[in-house]
Amino acid sequence: MERIIDVAQYVYDEYKRQSGEVIDEMKLHKLLYLSQRESLAITNEPLFPEVFEGWKYGPVSKDVRALYTEDGMYYEDKRPLSAAATYIVKNVILQYGGLASWKLSEISHKELSWQNSRKNLAVGENGSKPLSVDDIRKDAERVRPYDAIYDMYYDEFDDVEVAQ
Repeated sequence: MERIIDVAQYVYDEYKRQSGEVIDEMKLHKLLYLSQRESLAITNEPLFPEVFEGWKYGPVSKDVRALYTEDGMYYEDKRPLSAAATYIVKNVILQYGGLASWKLSEISHKELSWQNSRKNLAVGENGSKPLSVDDIRKDAERVRPYDAIYDMYYDEFDDVEVAQ
């Protein structure tokens, strides 16, 4: 399992490589949330164990928030992502990276996990209740995983039998 800070570092670097721009913090958090949801949709396993909090603009990681700067993520013991994690995260960036931060925020506000973390809070109030992984899993059940590299939905791929 990956660490959210390593996934955030990969998103930061890959987004900059693809777009030529520095990712803003809001977009980073939303792409991290979508990476977690995508991992649950594809593998039924979380990408990382850390949780998001249901802030007023959508899911936010306190761990990432503490390390983010426009000049990069600074922390000791940086670790590369596994091939599977790299594939999932790169695919999320290809699908959603071109959307404005506020559009990604609107998407996250439609998610059951974020809505449940906001119960009993006033509109506009910052929340700190964690998003439940089980709720993110429910959000993942509602998406149709898409492979941006092959330009196909996962369920459109032919099943391949592997010779033993």
